[in-house]
Amino acid sequence: MHVERLSLTDYRNYARAEIELEPGATVFVGRNGQGKTNLVESIGYLATLGSHRVSGDQALVRAGADAAIVRAMLAHGDRRVLAELQINRQGSNKAQLNRSPAKPRDLPRYVHSVLFAPEDLAIVRGEPSVRRRLLDELLVQRTPRLAGVMADYDRVLRQRNTLLKSARARGLRADALPTLDIWDERLVELGSELIDQRLALVAELADPLRAAYRSIVDADHGPGIRPVLSIDGADPDGERDGTDAAADADRDGEASAGQEAPVSDASTADRFRVALRAQRGKELERGLTLSGPHRDDVLLLLNGLPAKGYASHGESWSFALALRLASAELLRRDSATGDPVLILDDVFAELDRLRRERLAAAIGGFEQVLVTAAVLEDVPEPLTARIVQIAAGSILEAADA
Repeated sequence: MHVERLSLTDYRNYARAEIELEPGATVFVGRNGQGKTNLVESIGYLATLGSHRVSGDQALVRAGADAAIVRAMLAHGDRRVLAELQINRQGSNKAQLNRSPAKPRDLPRYVHSVLFAPEDLAIVRGEPSVRRRLLDELLVQRTPRLAGVMADYDRVLRQRNTLLKSARARGLRADALPTLDIWDERLVELGSELIDQRLALVAELADPLRAAYRSIVDADHGPGIRPVLSIDGADPDGERDGTDAAADADRDGEASAGQEAPVSDASTADRFRVALRAQRGKELERGLTLSGPHRDDVLLLLNGLPAKGYASHGESWSFALALRLASAELLRRDSATGDPVLILDDVFAELDRLRRERLAAAIGGFEQVLVTAAVLEDVPEPLTARIVQIAAGSILEAADA
């Protein structure tokens, strides 16, 4: 798949913009703050319904406008699909597919992309929420219906947390909350599916991750990925005696590196129910749901040690890039629409020459690669076949190198 034409209206700093794109590599060049990232961000948003830079939609709408519109003509062989999204400053966003109304969560079924950005270093060094988002975005692109499951889970989680906070404020005991059991069952039903989907995805990522890491650094450092589940007692997002529990998870990973995690015969749903019962007292004290996929993590291992805290800057970058490459390989393998669009947003400025060249070689076989750069010399020569200048929210003449 590739994006054949991209149109923006009142998106970020673009009042109106339109560009014809081609298969192969295109480099968007311009000084910082001109709008290069905004262009590629819009494609990533269609694929994941989220921005890699901001958590909300308000910043995506140009100042003074009520809504932003992103349109992309997608090509796969002889097939064409026009995907459109209206991002509203107030109210729900709206979508169309081939001019017919659609739900925004239908868009990832047709738009597949993998975006590399400087922010990706947080995949290795940042909080568990960053790694959860990585998995969930990939899950939705592979199985779009899971966007609905995630939305339903978040809604039930909010309702359950509201009930817990109300009970805490009123000093109620668990036996005075009969509706809590009802919310528990719905939470378990939805959450267990998400946990199982993530577990399957983590297992599938293992081999592509190793291959991708080796392609970038030309060495086998044994990269690994392992789930850390709150329903089994882990607390990646919590605090214990004022310490970061994610660090505890890292130390646990160090202690058990190279060993298989114990396998329980109980189903995910049964373990989830047991965890909720065990945590009921603490949840009433804190007014917060303490078990479920919203508090899970994955432990990233390099040479048998947690990458967070042990990997060097270069190794952390290579690990993050390898995870993105592994994601792209899974999408390429499973998608009926062919390769995902690869987007590299100002990534080469962060890499040394060798890693630049190796990354360029690793992605060279994908159908479409879009690159942003402030300095063209940062981009390896094989990716500079087509260059587009960006200045002050305007797309200037495209040139072939």
